[in-house]
Amino acid sequence: MNQHINRRILLKGLGGAVVAAPFLGSIFERSARAQAATTPKRTIVMFTHYGCITNKWFPAKLDGELTAADLMSTTLAPLAPFASKLLMPRGIRTMNEWTASNRGAGKGRGQGNDSHTQIVGSIFTCQPVTPNSNDPFSFEDPKFNAKPVGPSLDHIMAKQLSPKGTPLFMNVSGQSREGAQSAISYSAAETIFPAVTAAQAFSSLTGLFRTDAPMNADTWAISKGKAITDIVKDDLNRLMSKDMSRADKDKLQAWMELANQVGGVVASAQCNQDLAMTLGASNKPATGMGDALTRKVSDTMDNADLYMAIAALAAACNANPVIFLKFPNNFVFSGLGINADAHNQSHRLDNAGMQGACVPNAVQNLLKIDGYYTQKFANLVKYLDSMREDDGTVLDNSVAVWMNEMSDGNAHNLNNSPIIQAGSGGGFFKTGRIVNLDKDSGATPEQMLGRSLAQCVDGAPQTSDGVSQATGTDSKYGNAPVNKYFCNIMNAMGMKADASGFPAKDGPASEITHFGYSDKTEDFTGGVGAVAGATIHKPGQFAELKA
Repeated sequence: MNQHINRRILLKGLGGAVVAAPFLGSIFERSARAQAATTPKRTIVMFTHYGCITNKWFPAKLDGELTAADLMSTTLAPLAPFASKLLMPRGIRTMNEWTASNRGAGKGRGQGNDSHTQIVGSIFTCQPVTPNSNDPFSFEDPKFNAKPVGPSLDHIMAKQLSPKGTPLFMNVSGQSREGAQSAISYSAAETIFPAVTAAQAFSSLTGLFRTDAPMNADTWAISKGKAITDIVKDDLNRLMSKDMSRADKDKLQAWMELANQVGGVVASAQCNQDLAMTLGASNKPATGMGDALTRKVSDTMDNADLYMAIAALAAACNANPVIFLKFPNNFVFSGLGINADAHNQSHRLDNAGMQGACVPNAVQNLLKIDGYYTQKFANLVKYLDSMREDDGTVLDNSVAVWMNEMSDGNAHNLNNSPIIQAGSGGGFFKTGRIVNLDKDSGATPEQMLGRSLAQCVDGAPQTSDGVSQATGTDSKYGNAPVNKYFCNIMNAMGMKADASGFPAKDGPASEITHFGYSDKTEDFTGGVGAVAGATIHKPGQFAELKA
């Protein structure tokens, strides 16, 4: 795509289409379909590890209008300026939870492999992992290398939506490959997909715009709202003066209107070096990122903003409608004044154990990390919302979601998942709302805040106990299956389904109703086939989230 449109290209391209298209027999039908597809839609997912301090992350409100005031007392405060464009789906459970009782089919809420390996492997695949273990406290090598038996959401979406059939997947740490304990992107069963670096991602984008010439007058005029048909009106007037039937003139008028709509999409985001510089996407990565093994840094990992900017630029350039951004695991946020591994901190310990004496300031440090992640997501939202497109912004035509590995990092629980979405996907989702998707559980707003502050908050010595899950939300609350939310996202992007409702390229169905192995986390215990009747028990998307 060349954003420096000149009149000759315009006439040969869009202008030429204006001339030729009316004489194609099915112009009206194809014109209607093309108009529906002129505005691109994108899905951008930001993923972080180890959960959050739920009491401070969630607003007190469980359902209703989401206002800036609702966010100001939470760690989501940096998102307050965008409250009207946010959607918070409450009460969702992700699949395949690890618990101390995961011993065999029907005895837990997921497999008994590793408290991270199976969770990250299943979060976007909604598939069990293999090989299976029913001993949650063993240290066998295979269980730490278990991988899902199917592809992840980003690849399922990209197969239908992306030019090359693959997503844009970036790891904010600059790593390209990860092990099973932290990998989230799988191109196929048991096949980890490598991430690209900031430099690689930006390099692929530079081919979409020119850097050797300023924006010409025609491009500038279109970017300011001038219609393409006004720019080529002399040529169109000559065509209209020709002897043609009333029907042909009507068809020409319809195609002119379509050309103007297409032109708005082409020029609105201004995919060029100026935009890259404005977003900061062309900045060089910061040096001093530290030892590649320990991943300790001397700053606050501000390279994250570079990745956010590149994701926004990729969305604006329509380079790839499926973009996943992943933050690293086992990170030391020394720039935030935290000189301990984030994983250990999530356990409130100085190690990765499940029980022990609380370390000082663990909760305060986790709140700092939560705030850091929120600011990075807020920056991504800001970048997307700063670029005009049609009657709104690139954000309005996108679905930007921040998802976390788990709810509380000490309990390793997957119910009451902390999910925040920005953008309506072109009007598909309602925004400015908190939507309780698990009303039947009867949970009060206080109960759905979770129990992350139940341990290790006072000055007196305390003991952290991850085995009891006492810091997690009670397991009877917040169990609406994430599978349905993923169906919402795929349907917002206009994906197709097979006759059974599963996503399928060129499928006959227009609505996706099924995703993954099962929408009941207990079906995952014991691995594939261990629980009879494992299936999607409640097909469909969440109607409550639709505009």
